[in-house]
Amino acid sequence: MEKKENTNSELISVKENVSNPIFSITPFTLLDYAHKSACILWFAGCNMRCLYCYNPEIVLGKGTISFEKALTFLHSRKNLLDAVVFSGGECLLHKNSIQLITEVKKMGFLVKIDTNGSRPEVLQQVLENRLIDYVALDFKAMPAHFEKITQSNLFLPFEKSLRLLLESGLPFEVRTTVHSDLIDTNHMQAMIRYLEQQNYQGNYYIQHFVNGATTLEKLGYSVRELEKENLSSARIKVHFRG
Repeated sequence: MEKKENTNSELISVKENVSNPIFSITPFTLLDYAHKSACILWFAGCNMRCLYCYNPEIVLGKGTISFEKALTFLHSRKNLLDAVVFSGGECLLHKNSIQLITEVKKMGFLVKIDTNGSRPEVLQQVLENRLIDYVALDFKAMPAHFEKITQSNLFLPFEKSLRLLLESGLPFEVRTTVHSDLIDTNHMQAMIRYLEQQNYQGNYYIQHFVNGATTLEKLGYSVRELEKENLSSARIKVHFRG
């Protein structure tokens, strides 16, 4: 498979999306923030090109909604929704994301961030300023397979983000999307050992690849073999989604 370089294209994509950074808004969900009613802001652009990505139109596309329009929408949802989920794409890539998060918090919403962990310097700012309430951190793969799966060399920033979250005490979850051609039982066991070595404890969510979905790369049929294994450890409880 031809390797894709995305460092320059990432910058170009983000610059194009500065004025309209948000691709779309899901006005209501009960699934993306546990026990809370929420909406989702889907940010255009990403600095990874995960082979199994379900959102190629968001990752490769341009935003259509400005911060101002998003804030107008959120004002109309005050006292109706509990939370706002920042997702994408990669929401922390955008220049003014901290400003938007700040405004959302001022409205009284809880804030959840879905992130690939590639922007620890931004994550550190929102943690230090207590601007977020929950994080879903995507753990793509161990270093040996990270570049193949994500088409990026961003494992070290991910690792720094994981450590920041562990040190912060903020509630967060770790999750991994699994395609059987890319991650097998041995890979998953190595990932669990790595999390234990980093002193993570709690829930680890495994999201099965959805066969038939439109993805960045054409992939074969994924089989659900991992559910046959007892992957949980004394400190990490593995849950399967999807």
